[in-house]
Amino acid sequence: MAIDLRSDTVTKPSDAMRAAMAAAPVGDDVYGDDPTVNSLEERVAAMFGHEAGLFTPTGSLANQLAIRTLVKPGEELLVETRSHIVRAELGAAATFSGITTRTWPTADGSLRAEDPLAIAHENAGPYLVSTTAIAVENTHNFGGGTVQPLSEIEKLSSAAHARGIAMHLDGARIWNAHIASGVSFAEYGKHFDTISVCLSKGLGAPIGSVMLSNKSRVAEARIWRKRYGAGMRQVGIIAAAGHYALENNIARLAQDHARAKKIATALHGLDSSLIDPVKVETNIVGLELSKIGITAAALTSQCKEAGLWISALGPHYARLVTHLDFDDNQCDEAIAILTKILKSALVAK
Repeated sequence: MAIDLRSDTVTKPSDAMRAAMAAAPVGDDVYGDDPTVNSLEERVAAMFGHEAGLFTPTGSLANQLAIRTLVKPGEELLVETRSHIVRAELGAAATFSGITTRTWPTADGSLRAEDPLAIAHENAGPYLVSTTAIAVENTHNFGGGTVQPLSEIEKLSSAAHARGIAMHLDGARIWNAHIASGVSFAEYGKHFDTISVCLSKGLGAPIGSVMLSNKSRVAEARIWRKRYGAGMRQVGIIAAAGHYALENNIARLAQDHARAKKIATALHGLDSSLIDPVKVETNIVGLELSKIGITAAALTSQCKEAGLWISALGPHYARLVTHLDFDDNQCDEAIAILTKILKSALVAK
């Protein structure tokens, strides 16, 4: 059986989660009649201190519905250069909503409030594009699972709102940020006008995200969800998995973080240029291969032959993501596979 560390999206629902799904009371969600969906939306909104929530099949849709309520066609959203919204949502903001984006770069995805504030241009008049929202990703996926500093979030939110600029949180892995930092969901939530959270990554649900905001924006997003073809019927069967995940799978994320740190520490010992374990705060291990003598594609291919699936996300960048279907024995096996392949690459270099 292969060890799959391509993403934390690869988890399978447990027997207990499947039982909860099978027992869920359902109704037609387009009519607002599904009690399991309704209670999930209310539950997640309350966790983050927001008025309302909207259940969506994907995190990308939750992001896109949120930002279109903040940014009009032809206006500007600021995002970090490697953020999911601009790198992995296939130009959806421009395609569906006419939103233009501008980015600021970072070394590892870590937020410094001064960076987006320096390039923001609100109320730019009739000749320049106006910035109307800033998006922050926490944790930052392609930055290596970086947890954003609360102090920088506070600074950015305060300054942006003072300038009339809205704030969106791409919180696909906010659960991991919470466990790593100890910052409460409500504390994160109060700094953002809209939020997206994902239930199908670290929490292990098979499908589902929730977009959060005030009642007015969520009502608008509900219309656009239907317009995009994502109105759902007896979807409480899936929403029940979200309830189960929230009840059972948040605290255990610490185990994923510990295993990611163990992998990073072992590979750092092999060659320090591969990764700095201090920067591995959550469940993502990003390997920098430029000084090792092997490409990400070659490493991925050789790992797969040995029974370990990882992702190549650039010519010299490979990613491993730990999750609830990955245990201590598999962790040791993954380290052994990676060590053998990387040692061979170092010798051949």
